[in-house]
Amino acid sequence: MAEVQRVTVLGAGSWGTAFAKVLGDAGRDVTMWARRPEVAAEIRERHLNSSYLPGIELPERITATADPAEALDGAQAVVLAVPSQTLRTNLSEWSGLLPPDAILVSLAKGVELGTLKRMSEVIAEIARVDDGQIVVVSGPNLAKEIALGQPAAAVLACTDHDNAKAIQQASFNQYFRPYTNTDVVGCELGGACKNVIALSCGMAAGLGLGTNTTATLITRGLAEMARLGAKLGADPLTFAGLAGVGDLVATCSSPLSRNRTFGERLGRGETLEQALAATGGQVAEGVKSCTSIRELAMGLGVDMPITDAMHRVCHEGVDPRRAGAELLGRSQKHEWS
Repeated sequence: MAEVQRVTVLGAGSWGTAFAKVLGDAGRDVTMWARRPEVAAEIRERHLNSSYLPGIELPERITATADPAEALDGAQAVVLAVPSQTLRTNLSEWSGLLPPDAILVSLAKGVELGTLKRMSEVIAEIARVDDGQIVVVSGPNLAKEIALGQPAAAVLACTDHDNAKAIQQASFNQYFRPYTNTDVVGCELGGACKNVIALSCGMAAGLGLGTNTTATLITRGLAEMARLGAKLGADPLTFAGLAGVGDLVATCSSPLSRNRTFGERLGRGETLEQALAATGGQVAEGVKSCTSIRELAMGLGVDMPITDAMHRVCHEGVDPRRAGAELLGRSQKHEWS
């Protein structure tokens, strides 16, 4: 297993920046790519990214550029830190610049609209690499808390365990503890589905509902993602771990979660357009993923009622109160059926 020392992070949003900091604090040399030259300049010259993680000082080992070719030169690992629904477009622009033997690390959590592909499948298709060259990062990873150095853990999933271990070694530091896993399918489904369930928990909070409701949505949401995972061959134990219940609890419970706070706005009666305006046009991943995950589940004959309800609220104009009433009015059943 070769040691990974030089890492490129493509994307300078909150999670990309936080993960770059993790790598820098683990002693790696990191080059970030930012679309906006002024963001790259601030990271390079002041070791700050005030647009996404204000007040967080970045390690000296991190530099940045707005030139993707410069960023990728000599990289041993490339971290893809762009939203799930723009990954294909971005990676198509970068694919000719990727070092052929670099480990590709995916931070995106979602299922692609239209193709219904997981992010690792999109990467394998566009970058023309084997599955074993792609490592997926998942777990309870709220960017701000990690950037502040608060203890956290993650799962690094790859079909090639040596590559997972190489990224584990490159990202392990005094506050970030990564574990390895070979269940890429389960880790990716957990990361995508939890965003949708977090939307529902936010809506419940916006409607003034309490802890019992949130706990119910988390638990039944976990059952939904486990059913989908079972159909696609995932390991059931994955959903009991960091990429499953761990990520789900963090995203559904924290005000730092964009999906939860977006859902809360919808629950308070705001339209999708109003919620978008209030968040500066930044769409929560779950708003788009609820549609692709719903379509994937329907094609496989998997029952995902919370996901279906979130799609209808976000994209068919159904009132959150009505969606909640319909969920409660579903036919009675055994818990595990």
